[in-house]
Amino acid sequence: MITIKSAEEIQIMREAGKIVAAVFAAIEPLLQPGISTARIDMLAEEVIRDHGAIPSFKGVPGVVPYPAATCISINEEVVHGIPRTDRILRDGEIVSVDVGAKIHGMHGDAARTWPIGDVSPELLMLIQAAEDCFWAGLEQAKTGNRIGDISAAVQTCAESRGYGVIRDLCGHGIGHNLHEEPNLPNYGKAGYGARLLSGMTLALEPMITLGGYRIRQKNDGWTIVTADGKAAAHYENSFAITDNGPLLLTVSDDELSV
Repeated sequence: MITIKSAEEIQIMREAGKIVAAVFAAIEPLLQPGISTARIDMLAEEVIRDHGAIPSFKGVPGVVPYPAATCISINEEVVHGIPRTDRILRDGEIVSVDVGAKIHGMHGDAARTWPIGDVSPELLMLIQAAEDCFWAGLEQAKTGNRIGDISAAVQTCAESRGYGVIRDLCGHGIGHNLHEEPNLPNYGKAGYGARLLSGMTLALEPMITLGGYRIRQKNDGWTIVTADGKAAAHYENSFAITDNGPLLLTVSDDELSV
């Protein structure tokens, strides 16, 4: 069931989202060659807890409960990469960091992909394209439109540039739970799907690749990689549908005012 959030609930989600944005600001200087993904995760959890929140991802049920505060995925890893002390960032890689924070019973969820050191133009363009796909989808996040309008915009933005669009993973509703209805795919047909109503809260997360859209899961039970081994980029924000257009929840106040 799709839930409509009150203004008060959306304000709490905005508080959670600003904590997620604070994590990104804190970890970005660490994203250099030679740093372990465990160290990045440690700082992220510290920021979340210092703000009085709890990590949304830690303990999420799976084959084994998810063990970390963040998902840190490198190169061909699409999502759900588990931080480790022996997983060291290397020059020329790209890394996505997915973060969730819960405060006063409400969640915020977002992801960014960064270049590490000297990265090829091809990978830099992939990172930018993932973000561009998000903004293309967000333009369709208006009351009266449908889920498919967002999905189709993301797909068109990616495929028109020759990128693959992951199909077996998608965005989602968010609020009292980290994952709520409806699903928000990154591909689809305009004019189809649930109608967008004021008070709906969603997380849109384009996951695009240099190759195809097929994926597989690694033996750790969590990490999802591209089946062809080609690099993937991930960009996500949570937002609310309002009568005045979408309200971004997982950016800083400075970003919101731009």
